[in-house]
Amino acid sequence: METMISIECFVRSAEAGSFSEAARRLGLTPAAVGKNIARLEARLGVRLFQRSTRSLSLTEAGQQFLDEVGGSLSTIQNAVANLASAGGQPAGTLRVSMPTNFGRKYIVPMLGDFLQRYPAISPDWAFDNRPVDLIAQSYDAAVGGGIDLSPGVVARRLAPAHRILVASPAYLSEHPAPKSPADLHEHDGILIRSPQTGRIRPWALVNRSKQQAPITLRVRMTMSDPGAACDAAALGLGIALINCSEALEHLEGGTLVRVLPGWHVDGGTVSIYYPAQKLLPAKTRAFVEFVVERFRAERLAQVLSAV
Repeated sequence: METMISIECFVRSAEAGSFSEAARRLGLTPAAVGKNIARLEARLGVRLFQRSTRSLSLTEAGQQFLDEVGGSLSTIQNAVANLASAGGQPAGTLRVSMPTNFGRKYIVPMLGDFLQRYPAISPDWAFDNRPVDLIAQSYDAAVGGGIDLSPGVVARRLAPAHRILVASPAYLSEHPAPKSPADLHEHDGILIRSPQTGRIRPWALVNRSKQQAPITLRVRMTMSDPGAACDAAALGLGIALINCSEALEHLEGGTLVRVLPGWHVDGGTVSIYYPAQKLLPAKTRAFVEFVVERFRAERLAQVLSAV
């Protein structure tokens, strides 16, 4: 087991390019990571890394060793974890990343029932609107929308990632509601900056007939958080393009109404992502199946659809 820890420290350091980042991902100190790698190098009789004050790079022997053990590490760890599960039940720390607001509204409410079914699992969840690298950052799973699948990762669809135009009743009482997308240029827009690119994406509206139209709102303000944009729209400050998952609570409460209800933006799907492994850890498989089952039972795909 000591050798396994040393090998994991080596693999994570090679992936991260630094002992400090590997330590953060492993929940260790940089000194502990360095000692484990030094112990491994002594055992193997070769130097695995070239170290300097500014950089960390693999030696030729280190690259060869990484090629040989990197792909097998997760398989071995998963086999050990599955055998060590409490009483044959899924167990262990479950690291999951998910968008902040979506996770709080649709995944966290499932937590009580999930833990009642799987009491030996300990959630360690990160809430961030940025996509994560499951393999490099050692996450068991992630929830997100519109994410390109990287090699070694698979996804299960949860719901459509539709966006809709919304405004407050107060705003629409002072500004004639647009009757077609061509009227949007006369209205103040509350736009959202992408957390991935820092840019405002030029989304296109689509209707049931598959016709498309650009969104030509005047830029009144820009937000980096969809929840803040939703709140600004509820204050009557303009029209916002919001995820259905974000807007639903406001629509039900009457603080926002849909603008151009026959039109929406198709942003792909919200999915749950996890490593494509034959020997998937029992805790990960349990979580994925539970979330998919709950979304299906509560018909959340229909609830979060704009059509």
